[in-house]
Amino acid sequence: MTRTLDRATPKSGVGLLFRIVPPGLYAGRSHVLVERSYLVNRRAWLSVVSGFFEPLFFLLSLGFGFGALVSAVEGPGGPMTYPAFVAPALLAASAMNGAVFDATYNLFYKFKYARLYEAMLATPLGPVDIAVGEATWALLRGGLYSAGFLVVMLAFGLITSWWALLVLPVCLLVALAFAAVGMAGTTFMRSWQDFDLVQVFVLPLFLFSSTFYPLSVYPPFLQTIVQWTPLYHAIELVRALTTGFVGWSALGHVAYFVVMATIGVLIAARRLGRLLTA
Repeated sequence: MTRTLDRATPKSGVGLLFRIVPPGLYAGRSHVLVERSYLVNRRAWLSVVSGFFEPLFFLLSLGFGFGALVSAVEGPGGPMTYPAFVAPALLAASAMNGAVFDATYNLFYKFKYARLYEAMLATPLGPVDIAVGEATWALLRGGLYSAGFLVVMLAFGLITSWWALLVLPVCLLVALAFAAVGMAGTTFMRSWQDFDLVQVFVLPLFLFSSTFYPLSVYPPFLQTIVQWTPLYHAIELVRALTTGFVGWSALGHVAYFVVMATIGVLIAARRLGRLLTA
């Protein structure tokens, strides 16, 4: 009787996933990949933290430099200063950039050239462990950028609400979603030249997702297109939290990234499993 109960009850930490994902695909050891990534990158910490400076330079040059020429801009609760408008958008963009580039370039090198994942599949690890582990590391890297930039915003007095306590968890969710989609896209790439597509995807998001100017400057049909893009949802959510004008639409933004992360992880795990076992 005891043996039957032990077999029917999943081990702690695996839970519901063992009822959904076959054990051959998931072993509950994705944390091993996170530990490995930490050990590899601790001697190259400068390359990890360098991504923090890009949004900081944008804030100093555009937020405070160009912003001195702008009296006010329309924000979530009405007119606001230009630095307060731009800073939350740069915070969301830093979470996106940190996650995307770690989940694309690094993943491609490990998969195509280092052959790291083939060795991992010779252990109890499965494709889902690889997908979840790599997405988690990219999430942590994106979260590191976000935490650093959040401190800068506090120092400049660009946060005016206690809702900002939720900004870091939101940025982690945004990083996870972009990392998962980046991983899924990388599994379809065949050479380094294909990574031009990453820039084609990321750069327009950064420039046109209401990062530097409000959505109202666009014609109506372009507003509809922008409102479907993921970075727009991230910016709107972070901007609402930092200013304190939080409505029910925030739940819709959160749901958008939950769905995005789930689809990305599932596609990445399926593709990695197919490519590594072919």
